[in-house]
Amino acid sequence: MLTTDNDVWIRPAVVSDVDQLVELENNCFDSDQLSRRSFKWMITKGRALLLVAESEQHLVGYVLLLYHQGTSLGRVYSLAVAAEQRKLGLAKHLMEIAEREALEDGRSFLRLEVRPDNVGAIRLYEKLGYEVFDVVSDYYEDHADALRMMKVLHHEPEFAHQRVVHYSQSTDFTCGPAALMMVMKTLRPDFELNRSLELQLWREATTIFMTSGHGGCSPHGLALSAYKRDFSTTLITSSAETPFINSVRNDEKKAVVELVHRDFQLAISKTAMTLKVAQVDVTMLQSYLKKGALAVVLISSYRLNQSKSPHWVVLASISDTFVYFHDPEIDLEENKSVTDSLYIPVTHQEFNRILGYGQPRYQAAIILQPEKTRG
Repeated sequence: MLTTDNDVWIRPAVVSDVDQLVELENNCFDSDQLSRRSFKWMITKGRALLLVAESEQHLVGYVLLLYHQGTSLGRVYSLAVAAEQRKLGLAKHLMEIAEREALEDGRSFLRLEVRPDNVGAIRLYEKLGYEVFDVVSDYYEDHADALRMMKVLHHEPEFAHQRVVHYSQSTDFTCGPAALMMVMKTLRPDFELNRSLELQLWREATTIFMTSGHGGCSPHGLALSAYKRDFSTTLITSSAETPFINSVRNDEKKAVVELVHRDFQLAISKTAMTLKVAQVDVTMLQSYLKKGALAVVLISSYRLNQSKSPHWVVLASISDTFVYFHDPEIDLEENKSVTDSLYIPVTHQEFNRILGYGQPRYQAAIILQPEKTRG
């Protein structure tokens, strides 16, 4: 792919490189090491880019990028260079080629974590255009902190989002409450977030039954929960019908969901909450964000993680090109971290595709502002 000044070739990794990759990993890092199984998985199955640097048939470096499916986001997961090749520009070459490959693959943003005491790496990343946007405590195996850095790869850099709090859902079924908590904390900084609140919101908003397992949260139930906590609340749905009802095939369960929905509707009718029936799209949502509001929106997670389930996320910002959202779910099995769930960028067109769930597609957005208007 490329020859450096030191006769080092940079190319995509293949399975036969695994032994040398493990050796290089062990020589370069004392902790947080990638395993043989991880390297093989990245090469054969992972949504990833793994480039190796080879000199005289021996690996002297690698860079690993992980891709977030359905978005414009990539993550520099690991960068390693053998001791004899350091300070010769190899790390910079690896990063530059990885960035070019990521951009050609449709990635517009790269993020990474780095130890605050790794001065050489930080200097390299800064020269390449990465900027610190967050600090996370107790990140590494030895409890060291990490700096989070990001670089915009597209040719006209944009920075549009406000700083929005992130809260990770603690169960498989509380994405809605977790998303709502992010918005409430951002709009009202003194709002306390904890797992008790997360489960309380779920109890208030659940439809009781879903396709399987614990019930998901109704947009009407979530909106009511926000309103009860003195947030100005606008609920927009694409249909006045009972949400998710076509996903419930058992007649008894269907009757329960419909009863819960009627109760939510009755409760909403006794409030000053704004309720609209309209198609939800990026243009509409942008009009609210320009007024300082934030939105909890329903998406289909299939285009993100191949899971056919309704999912709630926080719409944090919209620029001319991208929609940025916070995802309350962190997929640890795919080596994801909180970094991968912050300000996830997707194009306007792609976000319009993932808005809503089911057949026919049911769309919902809960728009919040700090305080509800009092009559």
